[in-house]
This record gives sequence, C-alpha cells and structure tokens, in this order.
Amino acid sequence: MNTVPTTTSATQAKDRLYAQLASSFGRMNRSLNRTSQLCEQLQVDLHSMRIFAGYDAAKFMAVANSFNEQESEEEEEQPRHGHVNVKGREAQ
Repeated sequence: MNTVPTTTSATQAKDRLYAQLASSFGRMNRSLNRTSQLCEQLQVDLHSMRIFAGYDAAKFMAVANSFNEQESEEEEEQPRHGHVNVKGREAQ
C-alpha cells in the first residue's frame, strides 16, 4: 500500500482559492489603509477651509463696514432741504 498522501485536483483548487482570497484580503487591507489616510487628509482640509472661510468673512465684513462709513460721511456732507447744515444755516 502506498501511504504517501497525494495531492488531488480538489486540494490544489482549494489551495489556489485560498491564495486568491489571501491576495484579495491584502489588496482590501491596502485600500482601507489608503482610505483612512484620505479621510484624515480630508479632515485637515475641512478644518483649513473653515479657518479660511472665517478670515474671508471677516475681510468681507470689514470692507462692508468701510463702505457703510463712507456712505454715512457722504450723507452727512450733503445738506437736506429744511434742515440746518453744519455751519448753522438753513439749507436751501
């Protein structure tokens, strides 16, 4: 009798499928690691965008306030009918 185990085609197929599965798990692990890195970078980018938006909004408000002050000064300089102007004389 021959007691040496022989490799059958079913065993070879099973081993091949396990090797493919291990390879697929390796690719999936690398993809998950890359996804994790990209999510961390996204978090950093979103934080930077929030800071930038705050600075941009502050600049916008400063410019808007400057325009409002200029308009107020121009309105004060223009005499109104029936009102006393800065020099104390009634406007024409």
